[in-house]
Amino acid sequence: MFNKQRIGKGKGKGIDRRTVLFFLFLVSCFFSLETNAQCAMCRAALESEESGVQAGAVNDGIVYLMAIPYILVGAIGFAIYRLKYGKKKQENK
Repeated sequence: MFNKQRIGKGKGKGIDRRTVLFFLFLVSCFFSLETNAQCAMCRAALESEESGVQAGAVNDGIVYLMAIPYILVGAIGFAIYRLKYGKKKQENK
């Protein structure tokens, strides 16, 4: 997937591309922005109430609905991985 190309001039000098990608990933993990996931109509309805309990419940529901596709894709990927590499282990025995 990632080849060992180096960033920089000269032969054998420079920074490994994997190292750069790893540090960019770390930076993006530590510096994130907080966002509120509400449409304008939901926000107007929830701001009219005095307690923030219902607003928190709506935000939790939105996060729940957002997580389901990622869980499904992960489960399908795991099933494909098991089908592909599970047969190779059985053939070697």
